[in-house]
Amino acid sequence: MRARGTSSMAGQWPFEKVLIVNRGEIAVRVIRACRDLGLKSVAVYSDADRAARHVRLAVEAYHIGPPPARESYLNIPKLLDVAKQSGARAIHPGYGFLAENAAFADACAGAGLIFVGPTGDAMRAVGEKTSARRVAQQADVPIVPGATAGVEDAKEAAAMAAKLGYPVMLKAASGGGGMGQRVVTRPEDLESSLRAARSEAASAFGDSEVYLEKLISPARHIEMQIIADTHGNVVHLGERECSVQRRRQKLIEESPSVVLDDELRGKFAEAALKVARAINYTNAGTCEFLLGPDRQFYFLEVNTRLQVEHPVTEWRTGLDLVKEQLRVAAGLPLSFTQEQVQFRGHAIECRVTAENPYNRFLPGSGTISNYQEPAGPGVRVDSGAFAGMEVPLFYDSLLAKLITWGEDRQQAIARMRRALSEYTIAGVSTTIPFHEFAMQHPRFLAGDLSTGWVAEAWSESGEKAQNAEQARQADASQLPPEALAALAAALVDSDLGAAARKRVHPGGDHNGTERSPWREAGRRAATRNW
Repeated sequence: MRARGTSSMAGQWPFEKVLIVNRGEIAVRVIRACRDLGLKSVAVYSDADRAARHVRLAVEAYHIGPPPARESYLNIPKLLDVAKQSGARAIHPGYGFLAENAAFADACAGAGLIFVGPTGDAMRAVGEKTSARRVAQQADVPIVPGATAGVEDAKEAAAMAAKLGYPVMLKAASGGGGMGQRVVTRPEDLESSLRAARSEAASAFGDSEVYLEKLISPARHIEMQIIADTHGNVVHLGERECSVQRRRQKLIEESPSVVLDDELRGKFAEAALKVARAINYTNAGTCEFLLGPDRQFYFLEVNTRLQVEHPVTEWRTGLDLVKEQLRVAAGLPLSFTQEQVQFRGHAIECRVTAENPYNRFLPGSGTISNYQEPAGPGVRVDSGAFAGMEVPLFYDSLLAKLITWGEDRQQAIARMRRALSEYTIAGVSTTIPFHEFAMQHPRFLAGDLSTGWVAEAWSESGEKAQNAEQARQADASQLPPEALAALAAALVDSDLGAAARKRVHPGGDHNGTERSPWREAGRRAATRNW
């Protein structure tokens, strides 16, 4: 165990220490909220995270095992033991790992601990997509046409698909992230797709149940942030558009959605609040919806936790959702009412992950050799990354969240372009090149989005983008002597020149996203009218 000083605790709280059973940027985010409130933070770490930022920032930090999550961050008995050792009375799960695990919420309650999230019963009510669909249906909230229970066999699936009409979607009842999902466009593919979806679901979630629904396409993915306390206050904090996805994983989120008018926005909010009240929901959560091309919307699921994209909502409302989560867990009422919520401007979040967008967004590992965050007006970075950090393959690939705010969408995008151009992460592949591409694309600028936009605009292989980058490099290699002399001078004058040269990768700079003086000088030289 490691310990360091902290400010005095807030006397009104029923707990003075919060155990954060997570890692990376979300652990850092919760630690900072605790510090603002005068609460002590307790971190946990695996062997892979000994030098992590959240370990250094917490008041106390406890080692919990080897890198595999099942032996560390998912080890419930070990985590409860840390709570006992540290004297922490509250446990914040962040997102991922155990954040939506009803058994863990129950175990915390059984141990006399306060779980910072909804109750186990609320989680179970909407924990599976099929049960969540039944809850929404009973609350008079529209759901995507299809089953509210798993299909028994291929014969039942075929009959249902014929009634709904192709294309249809097979979905795992448990879990998320696109696992156990298959789009079926022809009757002859249904049986094999059902077998594949069941196998993948069983492997990923330990549950082979799969249900079937109509495929809504093209569709926009829109979610509504909710939060409720134990005093009967249930409020919404507006919508976020999450249509920019690859393999059903979000890449860019923004608020407000450019496609919603006040009337439709009100219907989304009303639907989300109906679902929350139907299960006596408390703490922060998100109701997710699909919006079809006919402007009909359909309930998808409830995420019973804080969302990765919560900073987008925070910036538009001026609220701190983690602090509100802690207030609710402490039995205090929300610090605001629905009428007091005010929305201002436009916010965008880009998820910066350790993935190679030029190679099907495959995750990677390595050492971050240079790291520098952007700053300036309207820029926020939530990150656990730093120079010298070893990026492991054991966990989610998220390195940081880059968020910008503007008085309108145009200004938010302009600030995002600036921030991306300033963001330096060398040594590992990241999604920054994709985000730069997106922020310049005519369809993104026009708000003409759907969940299939990434596949349409940026091929899975990244071939077009990669070829374009190689062409630019080939052009630069044919510079006249005067241009090469200018580039050499820039290298000599740059303090970073020698270090930057060492980071050039054979075959092109495709697995790093660093901006350095030699590279920028080269671009300027290549475009100068010699």
